[in-house]
Amino acid sequence: MYIKFPLEQKTAMIRSIQEYVYREQGEEIGDLSAENHLEFILKEIAPFIYNEGVKDAKAVVEDRMMIIEEDLTSLERPVK
Repeated sequence: MYIKFPLEQKTAMIRSIQEYVYREQGEEIGDLSAENHLEFILKEIAPFIYNEGVKDAKAVVEDRMMIIEEDLTSLERPVK
């Protein structure tokens, strides 16, 4: 994935993964293992989530463009 996170955010994500694994499996994993999990998620799973976000943003932009088009059309004056 092309995303670069600030160190603080990456550290927080690693901690979240460690907490999740401990809570779900009762195992403690180290920073390296959690970082490997994070890299996998970013490489293999995040693109699906990202693409859905892009689709959502596209829908919002299309809706706004339709409103703008309607507004501009309403400004037209009749021509004889």
